[in-house]
Amino acid sequence: MSAYYEFQLPSKILSGDEALEHIPHELEGLGAQRPLFLSDEGLERAGTVKTVLAALAQGGMTPAEVFCRIPPDSSIGVVNDIAGRYRAAGCDSLIAVGGGSVIDTAKGVGMVLAQAGEDLLSQSGCEVLPRGAHVPFVAVPTTAGTGSEATIVAVVANPAEKVKLEFLSYHLLPDVAVLDPRMTETLPPRITASTGFDALVHAIEAATCLQRNPVSDAFAEKAMEQIVQNLPTAVRNGRDKKARMAMANGSLLAGAAFSNSMVGLVHAIGHALGGVCHVAHGDAMTILLPAVMKYNLSACAQRYGELLLPLGGAELYASTPAELRGERAIQLLVELRKQLSDLTGLPTTLEATGKVSKGDFTEVASTALNDGAIIVNPVEADLEDIIGILEEVWA
Repeated sequence: MSAYYEFQLPSKILSGDEALEHIPHELEGLGAQRPLFLSDEGLERAGTVKTVLAALAQGGMTPAEVFCRIPPDSSIGVVNDIAGRYRAAGCDSLIAVGGGSVIDTAKGVGMVLAQAGEDLLSQSGCEVLPRGAHVPFVAVPTTAGTGSEATIVAVVANPAEKVKLEFLSYHLLPDVAVLDPRMTETLPPRITASTGFDALVHAIEAATCLQRNPVSDAFAEKAMEQIVQNLPTAVRNGRDKKARMAMANGSLLAGAAFSNSMVGLVHAIGHALGGVCHVAHGDAMTILLPAVMKYNLSACAQRYGELLLPLGGAELYASTPAELRGERAIQLLVELRKQLSDLTGLPTTLEATGKVSKGDFTEVASTALNDGAIIVNPVEADLEDIIGILEEVWA
């Protein structure tokens, strides 16, 4: 555990029934009346955008501009274009309704506007962004996975360089995060499983990385409990309001945890699989987690054993000998993964994704070695170690 740590979560959290209807009041309190509303075409077709706009109208608020064409992998160009629309329409705040891409795009727009700039590229760097002008920002997640509504991270693609840029700053956090059960009830089972497992990885890596701290541990352990107890139910019955809200809160808790500690080797390799082979992030997390935990077990046996309590409950924890708890925690996650795979077809091997060949392993491993998340993994890994993990999860 880090001897020195920092933890910040200034966002106000609105969670529960009719949370959406409180957005106008929150924006008014922030001195905003003319929001720019951001979302994507899929959510517009699904009726999610209509639901949020109706909730805003109930509070007497109509967005000054609505833009629902944010792509799945948003880019620098999209961010710069939206910042121009914001200025042209005389907007004074941002509402982002969507998954990680939509919320990260809004973070990028906020960066450009706060610094009175024209190009997001000029703001690149890690914790170098000054506060600048305040742009009121409300984030409404529609998946329970990325936790972007509670993180200091924004990922935006730079197609010209064929890379994804990570921006890190506490100034990226929304003023308000809104968790409403209506936002995830139509999420398909397959995506529910994949994004839910992603949130679980956020929590586990946040609770075991070298920068973990007492506050991030508390958030992460509660997130684990919420997720493992409710993810199968949310997959089986998306209309189960209790399970959906538990998952939304678990995702937010996990996001806040890793945003204030870090992740680790699962994410380092997962980012590389996404960049090199275009494996979906949640799928990569699902495939890699048990193998990386086994790799880390020599340094994390005691910590993994402690995590058996939020992962498996008090009875399982008490009935498992202390020296076996770490291994039992890993086994429990393998069992959860199989359950989700049986329910949804979630891949559990790289071969099953249909996007990876063994010939990609060296490039994936080399890319993972240059990922910042690897720095705080509890066990050092070199090129051969990572290739070994990839071999283990191949089939």
